[in-house]
Amino acid sequence: MAVKKYKPTSPGRRGMTGHAFEEITKSRPERSLLRPKRRRGGRNNQGRITVRHRGGGHQRHLRKVDFKRDKRSIQARVAAIEYDPNRSARLALLHYVDGEKRYIIAPLGLHVGDMVMAGPEAEIRPGNSLPLANIPLGTLVHNIELYEGRGGQMVRAAGTSAQLLGKEGAYAAIRLPSGEVRRVRQKCYVTIGEVGNPDHGNIKLGKAGRKRHLGFRPTVRGSAMSPRDHPHGGGEGRSPIGLPGPKSPWGKPTLGKKTRRNKRTGKYIIRPRSKRR
Repeated sequence: MAVKKYKPTSPGRRGMTGHAFEEITKSRPERSLLRPKRRRGGRNNQGRITVRHRGGGHQRHLRKVDFKRDKRSIQARVAAIEYDPNRSARLALLHYVDGEKRYIIAPLGLHVGDMVMAGPEAEIRPGNSLPLANIPLGTLVHNIELYEGRGGQMVRAAGTSAQLLGKEGAYAAIRLPSGEVRRVRQKCYVTIGEVGNPDHGNIKLGKAGRKRHLGFRPTVRGSAMSPRDHPHGGGEGRSPIGLPGPKSPWGKPTLGKKTRRNKRTGKYIIRPRSKRR
């Protein structure tokens, strides 16, 4: 998992880096686990743009990933490590002893030929899935469930991991990649290890075209607009933002304004995530 550098044959290539794909062992995905992906261009079911700066990009197929790991106490062999265009992490193709095939997020250190299993009796080894009650303190985990049986919802991006800090009653304390310490029920399943492809954050796209291939459209600065289009617009020459602080195009506070108002789950947060510096 190394970073590949390009020769500066053009201004766009200068400083550009990419993945070496050394860990990829199979170029074509498993057809039985593919699903069509409909492009929406950031629009909802009414045709209105709800997520800006989305559209275009290379055509993709969805891979059906097993986040629940509900095939318990059955061993599976890692048949291949594959690329997934829909996420930063790699996928591991599992062949179960009963013939079924499934994808899981490939953790760091998982190789072709390794055996993995999900269940309370599984070993503490990368790729195995266990309930938090059966995992020793200090273990690095990912693909964390928030509710039993719903499937992993947290810590699924490349290079991320959470650490099990403690257990008290029916809950376990986990430190998330953001620095937040949160309580999760000990019956929830997690996967052992750190998510693979840790060099994903070191990739430099180098030019705007690579961003467009990913499905992102250009973003225009608010200060470059007119006053009717953005609160930061207008003025003679380059003008400061003014106002009591930065605003979104609709006049709402942004850039650091806390918007979380969830009293229902706030009681599970022991320590909020660390502030950005």
